[in-house]
Order: sequence, then structure tokens, then C-alpha cells
Amino acid sequence: MSAKRPPFVDAHVHLWDRDVLRYPWLDAPENAAIAGTYRVDDYRAELAAWNLVGAVHVDAGADPAQGADETVWLNRVADADGLPSGIVARVELDHPAVETQLAWQAAHARVKGIRHLINWHPHDASRRAYPRDLTRDPRWQAGYALLGRYGLSYDFHGFPPQLAGLAEVAARHPEVPVILNHLALPIPADGWEEWRAGLIAFAAMPQAAIKLSGAGFIGPRFDPAMFGDVVAEVIDRFGTDRVMVATNFPTDRLAAELDRTLGAYETLLTGFSDDERRDLWGRNANRIYRLGLDL
Repeated sequence: MSAKRPPFVDAHVHLWDRDVLRYPWLDAPENAAIAGTYRVDDYRAELAAWNLVGAVHVDAGADPAQGADETVWLNRVADADGLPSGIVARVELDHPAVETQLAWQAAHARVKGIRHLINWHPHDASRRAYPRDLTRDPRWQAGYALLGRYGLSYDFHGFPPQLAGLAEVAARHPEVPVILNHLALPIPADGWEEWRAGLIAFAAMPQAAIKLSGAGFIGPRFDPAMFGDVVAEVIDRFGTDRVMVATNFPTDRLAAELDRTLGAYETLLTGFSDDERRDLWGRNANRIYRLGLDL
């Protein structure tokens, strides 16, 4: 089966070794199913049937003081194993020393971008990583503006009410590739208006892309009937050259096991041509994250 599958460059994976770094969020009872150490050999074993040829590691929520330590550890892992192929590192874009931190990260060849998880929701405090929407914060915007100077992209993890603010910042900085994580996290209970308006705004920006991941969190259970139309709309708006399939594992195990997750995406993408599926499953991630893989 895997021989018929296109080469897969996973655009979003997390590794964690709890003997190396601290991950306070994994101690929450609701995360017990994924709280154990997850190393690259665990990941490779799960992906054995999926023609894995590369992977982008995205900051895994280590203690905020350990953003640099995570990059050092991941580089050691990649030197020994070959994966991850690229790293999206953690830097807080409103940090007083943001430029020093960006310069340090950019000096590591595998670091391709930055993620500063800035979840915020106007009505639901449980969805807030910060008490305010940082996309509207001048100091955060100044940090974002520095990304282009260091050749770094930005991975956005936040909620649809933040898309309008981020779109304003991104439009001012076309030199910074911006990647929306997890289908831009639509929340059906909130309605679709802000999510759809955000998709339209970012789809109009050539530097923007989006990940087909996190689909299991759209509804109360993992059900392609809940997210099939979302996936179709995302691809329709961005095209098959700016959408990247990603596992978001092991986090997405909270919704479904890996084979079920990727199997659902595979089924939803069967109507595309072989060439389009090669883009969606691997070539887009290779290009957007500048991995230099031979695909």
C-alpha cells in the first residue's frame, strides 16, 4: 500500500523527551493519552506505512525558557537520525530580546520558521494563551516584522477571531511566509464567518499557506463528515499548491490514531490527480519550508 502512496513530508510533527525538556501542558489530565515521551523512533514506527521522506518539527510547547534548548536537542536528534528535516522554533515575538533570539535561531540551518502560539478568543477564556489578541499588539507586530530580516516564516496557531488582525500584519510583510496551522482552527459553534473571511484574506496573499491537520478537533469526535467540507473549501481557496498534509502527532492522537487520521485525509484527497496529491503530501512542504529534499 505504501508503495502507491506519494512521498510524504509531514508538515507538522511534535517530538518530546521528558527526560530532556519540560512540557508543563502535558501534565493536564486531559492530555494523559499523549503525555509520555515521544521520540523520533516512535514517530518513524507509526509512519511506517505512509512513505515518509521528511518532516517539519513545530515547537512542542516546551517550557518557554527552553526554546533554544529545544532547537539544540532537535538538531542532535536530526544529526543522528535524519529527521526532522526542518524546525519551526519557538520565539515569543513580543519578547524584549526578540531580535537576539531570532538571530540565534536563524543561525541554525534546520530552523526554517518561528511559531509563537498566541491563542486568544474574545468570549471563551479557556481558549486564551494570552489575555489580549497579540496580533493587535504593536510590540508583537514589530517582532513579526523582523522575521523577514532573518529569512524565517511564521506558523500561526490561534483562533478565527484573530485572523483579521494577523491578515493586516501579514499584508504589510509579504516577505514573510505565513502558514496557518490546523485548517485555521474553525469552531462550528462560533459560526463560520470569521474563519471564512480569514481564509479569503490569506488565500489572496501569495506568501500564505495552510496545513491540512487538526481536523479531528472540528467536531466532538473524529468524523470526516464533520470536516470534509472544510478540507474541500480550504483546498478550493488556496489551491493544491499551498496546502500541506500534516499529522500534528502525537497531539492529534487525542482525536484519533495516526492511521485513521491520515487514512481519512487520503480518502478526502482521492479525487485529485497524482501530481496534485504529490504536491499536497510532500512537495508543497518541501518548497514552503525550503527543505531541499529531492522530490
